[in-house]
Amino acid sequence: MIDVSRTPEFSNCGNKNSISIHTSSDQDLGSMAGGRSRQRSLSCDSLEESTNYGDRKKTEDTFRRPRSRSFYDTPEPEKSNYDGARSLLHSEVSKKAKTKPNKRSPTRELNGSKGNLKSVSMMTISESDKWEICSSSGMKYGQFVDWEKIDPEAAIRYQRILQSDHQQLKTMAREGFWAMPHTLRAKAYYHIIQSINSSRTVTPDREVHHELTKELFGEHKISTHPVPDYMDAGDIPRYCLNKAGLNSVKRILLSLGKCFPDMNFCPILPEMVSLLLHFSEDEAECFHSVSRLICYNDPNKRYIDQTFLTYRASCMTFGDLANRCCRGIRKLIASSYQNLFEFYSDWIMWIFADLPFTYAIRVLDVYLLEGYKVLYRVALALLSLYKVSVSSRVADVEDFRTDMKRFVESVARHCTAERLLEMAFMIPMATRRELNLLFNANMHALMQKGVSIHQKRHSVEMVDFNNFTSSVVTVASMRVVWAWIPERFALFSPIRLFSTAEHGRSLASLYSHVEGHEPALLIIKTVDEEVFGAFLSTDLIERKKHDSEGLTYFGTGECFVCTIRTSKERYQQAMVNIMTRGSSHQLVRDSSCASSRINNSGCSPIPKGTTTLTCPAGTPQDPSYLTIPFTSPSEEPMTTKEPKRPKEQEASMFIAGTDSQLIIGGDGGHALCLQEDLEGGYSEACDTFKSIALYKGHFKIQALEVWGIQNSISFSHSFPSE
Repeated sequence: MIDVSRTPEFSNCGNKNSISIHTSSDQDLGSMAGGRSRQRSLSCDSLEESTNYGDRKKTEDTFRRPRSRSFYDTPEPEKSNYDGARSLLHSEVSKKAKTKPNKRSPTRELNGSKGNLKSVSMMTISESDKWEICSSSGMKYGQFVDWEKIDPEAAIRYQRILQSDHQQLKTMAREGFWAMPHTLRAKAYYHIIQSINSSRTVTPDREVHHELTKELFGEHKISTHPVPDYMDAGDIPRYCLNKAGLNSVKRILLSLGKCFPDMNFCPILPEMVSLLLHFSEDEAECFHSVSRLICYNDPNKRYIDQTFLTYRASCMTFGDLANRCCRGIRKLIASSYQNLFEFYSDWIMWIFADLPFTYAIRVLDVYLLEGYKVLYRVALALLSLYKVSVSSRVADVEDFRTDMKRFVESVARHCTAERLLEMAFMIPMATRRELNLLFNANMHALMQKGVSIHQKRHSVEMVDFNNFTSSVVTVASMRVVWAWIPERFALFSPIRLFSTAEHGRSLASLYSHVEGHEPALLIIKTVDEEVFGAFLSTDLIERKKHDSEGLTYFGTGECFVCTIRTSKERYQQAMVNIMTRGSSHQLVRDSSCASSRINNSGCSPIPKGTTTLTCPAGTPQDPSYLTIPFTSPSEEPMTTKEPKRPKEQEASMFIAGTDSQLIIGGDGGHALCLQEDLEGGYSEACDTFKSIALYKGHFKIQALEVWGIQNSISFSHSFPSE
């Protein structure tokens, strides 16, 4: 059972006080095995509030009653009952002091069971205080006033909102057009949410909420209910809500659980309901608004993940985007042996649980119009700010997850809400279509790891490098390189496909062992101990799938090249090109510099008729759907209008191969070129990856290895190299 601790005062607007839901068992109120342990923040609207947070918290704790009591505000007790209440409080505190202290993890646990099998998490709806109505300030004192005459500017702005189309509203939201007054924001939210159309025939409305509240709560002034399956037994955010508002949040959350029984994991819903309730006419309107967001099912513009599978896939998608945008922080965390997968699992909670209220509602302004994509942008902007902050104190950071949470809570020290949004929209971002393809690929990878759509929690085992052995790369270096590859592949352990020590020095032998596997990681160690390599996102069998008199380039924007030994650096194309574009064939530049390098190194010169090939779907592998499906130029054109790309992002010559040479990168120079006998090769600056030369001039190969992922199956016997 949970009780709600009673405090004798309202929260100040701007403080996001959290209401804790506790788990009771037959033995001990203080024990809880598992469940949600990630604490939500106490948000501050100003820098001063943020810096004084610690002192204020100490003062508040002095007057706080035990958490086994109600957390709602109560009228001042009668003096005759005060001594008895104080005695009861002292007795209960003494009992809790004798129990075994509860050991909580400092991080938010998303895996495993929600608690002890004997314990049941409950939610209590308490009676509203009669005096609360007359003590609260606001519109109740102006029921006879025409507020539009008092604030004519807000009325004019509202008319502009009603007359604007969707694109105009997006621009207005980004600029904070309806940020003040709050009544204008409330009207804007209502107008925007009512325009969100779902393919569902019926969206739960106000009447549905009234019926559900009658069924769930009846005429009882106080009622207790199990916590909905989709949320953890943790904190419910308060923001600027009073006691009546908190009760409404609980009723809405319980009603949503009843209305959407298939929704089994949605950790952001308590925050979403609390935020929207600030700008809703009443409880029923807030319920209807959230229901519209839940029911919206356009795959290219999602709003709310409703299962653990889709939530984790979104976390992995954000990890992929962060891998392209914030490379330094990813390498930093991987080098510290901390779990990247768990670090990125908090990304959406940075926005809805940790950001101060004034920042969160500015994000909400844009989110209601643009969907999930804007959340990726804001989280990437926060991560970029954090990278700058943590770089000077990395030695003092014991846990990056906790440190990131604290950073977001105090983000006002680093930038304003408007500046945060400006940074977010300056980040180069993939199209919605590309993001959706990446999301689906990540979801299928999780399914291969045993996560199903019906599971509420699942422990995803991470790669264990303790048994990893290689003659070209150390365990520590491989851990960093594995953090660079896409999230859906990083779930699986590396497996050696080819080694010059085992399979000989022959490009034909390399092809025969690597073809049929996707992706592949090629690592080279030179005779002077330099180590570098390339990540090949596409099966090398693609080199045979197009009839052309020259080299055929293939691959995707997930390809990259890297240096490993002297300095661990990765070079990759810009964010927008997650997948290969369905473009027409392109002629390769005739570079005299490249031609001379090729002739000197023993590789053949590039023919002028070289073409670029778009990677098709259906590469033989298991699971085949870990590969993002691509559209070939000959197929029907895309219906979605693709935005124009800057010239510097048009490079698309990733991989090319013949029987006599293997080339990685073909725009402006070759990032890597290997000759037929695998005795040597060369590297030069390459526009494809915006890379410098991985090695100065020609190199001689001491050892070469190619690694794949353990879930793929070789089909090389079906596609002989000769």
